[in-house]
Amino acid sequence: MRIAMLSPIAWRTPPRHYGPWERVASLLTEGLVRSGVDVTMFATADSVTRAKLCSVTKRGYEEEDTILPKVVECLHISEVFERSAEFDLIHNHFDFLPLTYSRLVDTPVVTTIHGFSSPKILPVYRKYNNTAYYVSISDAHRAEDLDYVATVHHGIDIENFTFRSKPGGDYLLFFGRIHHDKGAKEAIEIARRSGRRLIMAGIVQDEEYYDQFVRPHLNDPDIEYVGSVGPKDRDCILGDACALLHPINFAEPFGLSVVESMACGTPVIAFNRGSMPEIIVNGRNGFLVNDVDGAVEAVARINRLDRAVSRRIVEERFTVDAMVTKYIKVYEAILERRVHPDSTDE
Repeated sequence: MRIAMLSPIAWRTPPRHYGPWERVASLLTEGLVRSGVDVTMFATADSVTRAKLCSVTKRGYEEEDTILPKVVECLHISEVFERSAEFDLIHNHFDFLPLTYSRLVDTPVVTTIHGFSSPKILPVYRKYNNTAYYVSISDAHRAEDLDYVATVHHGIDIENFTFRSKPGGDYLLFFGRIHHDKGAKEAIEIARRSGRRLIMAGIVQDEEYYDQFVRPHLNDPDIEYVGSVGPKDRDCILGDACALLHPINFAEPFGLSVVESMACGTPVIAFNRGSMPEIIVNGRNGFLVNDVDGAVEAVARINRLDRAVSRRIVEERFTVDAMVTKYIKVYEAILERRVHPDSTDE
């Protein structure tokens, strides 16, 4: 099986810090290679992979301000489709734009829909609904009028996360984009009302939001913002926390940081939105709450949870191996359908 893996090029694959779509494309690619699949990754030239690497740009456009994003995006996408005959299947992690090339080639295209940035992009997905193959990353993140071949939850390389039966610190953690969607403001309120120290890590995606709701609290010795944390330090900051606060203000498609936290044994307190009920078993590896009041109450109960349960749930459901196995089944089903178009899935 020859797979072309089309990764985004905002950041390196895998990313040095932020870049969740690139991270998933990397984890899947490396897992497929370990399973003996022939993969060519289309990503930035500084990407790190055991697969064959094809690049049209040295660095990601978010890491090099001389790069015009639309230009390298066009070159990047066209490169894989111009070479489509070399592959049995193209796996698109690049959002909706590659779909517009999909009817110009014979090679099937499977698209992992990582997120809908806006309802305004849905017409593209609708147009190619009958010819493309869509994979959702959670059951919650499915558009009603689109057809999907599978739901495949993200998996993580669990060996990169050290289980801690007890937290190494006394702090709560916010780990995500500094943005309204991720609930940075609410995390601060939860920590202050709980009388607990809060460490905040992540890129500032909304400067105005940061200036209004985060910066004013940084004079408080119990509120610390440490910036973006890369893979090297992620294990420690997640594992030493008493709990991860995830007070999201949107229907999040998935939550890599939630699974990564659980892999370290650190339970999660999350607002009950989007995919959270598919990841968190309420009262076992964290708490699902409806608002700040509920989160404050959950903080008071966090020590009752067995951190080993959080780790075990990740081992059972959210590993790279589990993700790779499911995607191979998706690939095989698509290729079988191409050979026998009249066959039906069981």
